[in-house]
Amino acid sequence: MHLTMILSERLGLLLVLAFVLTRIPGFRSLLDQEYSKKMTLVHIVMFGLFGIAGTFTGLILEDGAITEQFFVWTAGEDEMVVSSSLVAIVIAGLLGGPVVGLGAGVIAGGHLFFLGGIGFIANSLVNPVTGFLAGWTGRFFSNERVISPLKALFIGVFPPILHMHMLLIAKPGSDTMINMVNIIGMPLVLSNSIAIAIFTAVISIALREQENEAALSAKKAFTIVEETLPFLKMGSSREMAYGIARLLYDRLTLAAVSVTDESEILAHVGMGDDHHQPSNPIITPLSREAIASGQMQIAYSRSEIQCPHAKCPFESAIIIPIIDANASSGLIKFYFRKAQHVRPVEIMLAQGLGQLISNQLHTIAADNLRSHIRDAELRNLQAQINPHFLFNTLHMIAALFRKDPEKARKITVNLAHYMRFNIRLAASSLVHLEKEIEHVEAYIMIIQTRFANRLHIYLTKANKGDQALIPPSTIQPLVENSIKHGLQNVTDDGEVHVTMDSTTNGIRIAVQDNGAGFDKRLLTSDGMVQVDDHHQSGAGIANVNQRLINLLGNSARLHIRNLPEHGSEVTFTVPYYNETKGGGAYETHSRHDRRR
Repeated sequence: MHLTMILSERLGLLLVLAFVLTRIPGFRSLLDQEYSKKMTLVHIVMFGLFGIAGTFTGLILEDGAITEQFFVWTAGEDEMVVSSSLVAIVIAGLLGGPVVGLGAGVIAGGHLFFLGGIGFIANSLVNPVTGFLAGWTGRFFSNERVISPLKALFIGVFPPILHMHMLLIAKPGSDTMINMVNIIGMPLVLSNSIAIAIFTAVISIALREQENEAALSAKKAFTIVEETLPFLKMGSSREMAYGIARLLYDRLTLAAVSVTDESEILAHVGMGDDHHQPSNPIITPLSREAIASGQMQIAYSRSEIQCPHAKCPFESAIIIPIIDANASSGLIKFYFRKAQHVRPVEIMLAQGLGQLISNQLHTIAADNLRSHIRDAELRNLQAQINPHFLFNTLHMIAALFRKDPEKARKITVNLAHYMRFNIRLAASSLVHLEKEIEHVEAYIMIIQTRFANRLHIYLTKANKGDQALIPPSTIQPLVENSIKHGLQNVTDDGEVHVTMDSTTNGIRIAVQDNGAGFDKRLLTSDGMVQVDDHHQSGAGIANVNQRLINLLGNSARLHIRNLPEHGSEVTFTVPYYNETKGGGAYETHSRHDRRR
């Protein structure tokens, strides 16, 4: 019992070393099973030295009695070294595999060989053999980053038993050796197995602590970045900077937060605001280096911050570059009163925030680009419709100048009115329905003048035309399609009815004709018409439908059907516009529907 207690006390020093070991960055690669020749060699040497430390903190037995000395430096011919090196060697094998276990065992065993003493050959050989066997045993638990303490306790029983057998084999029939084994056998089994179990428990606890800290940092970073999104979308850079600085200062334990662009401070919140003020230029060399390299920098002293103010309260800082369009567009600075406040968790959080905010800026830039592209596409679709009508009307005017100059003059005047409306309307993605009606009326006046004898167009306005928005040039292409394609074979009594009815959901608009209707082969089951090279009527309708869906949502899509007797009907509904919210609120809602 006395020997067991002494060995346990000495093993306490090894457990302190084990805790220190978990703080070494390279140790994580061993737990993650990221092996390389260089790291394997490093771990062999590290655990070999750990085994030597176990020998130094061991005991010397002479004639069955413990020799009083704190460290084991050498052993006489009548003395036996009772070493705890097997603890380190077993851990080396379990974590690093057979190669690391064998290599560490050779180093620890070589040290025991040169110490000498009774049974030095068995003491030397048991370390590499144990390391190799522990490594192969660890392969059965390769799915676990760290073997559980209970399993380690069970495995730790066998190396001391193997050690006792090798001592007896080295000197068979020796009463002295038998007496030594009887004395040290049980204490070594108990102390080594318990120490190995505690060792693995220490590693597990340390890893959980680090991983929990990392998880909390990641969660905090994601939460903060989500809250910064409204500020990142602000048009004013100073308002954006102040909002982000205030948010970070409120959410984190910091002395102060600064946000800068490439040349000057945009906002500063916290201590030191009497001299760290907006519009002050960036003077810290580390700040310039962070902008130039795009890499985070850390100042651990006042000299690295280089603040010219004599009573500046900051002793350290983390400087985080914000990357926008593959270049540093600014900095976020975390200020601390003491260098000791810059802990690994703060550094990890700063790195995560910098990357996430940069990613948010990339996403916002991509969304803005897609928005510009979408608006350009809508303008292009509009441009495809307007010239089509213009060229046909000019051709009609040219033909009428010979037959009826007065009609040609009237059509020219109406065309001028129509084009003036069209130019104004093209500047907006959405216009009031009453403006669109004026646009359609100008078109109808031109068409009625030309086809007065065989075509009649009727327009019924809605009561709430000023309470709805619509993409410009939406109704006119539908009327034109009815005239050009639906009524192309009708010589007398052709009719087009444009009706608008107020409903609970919005204003329902219908364009109906008494012509030939749509080719049934082109009508789809969802009430649309397919675009066909031989039936060009589908192209204009498809363009109108696309603009309605993009700007007002899927609920505004076109619905097309052939009427029972003859002719066709195209209908759609535009939602009401809430005057109390303003046009911007309506357009934002429409874009939301489009993304959805």
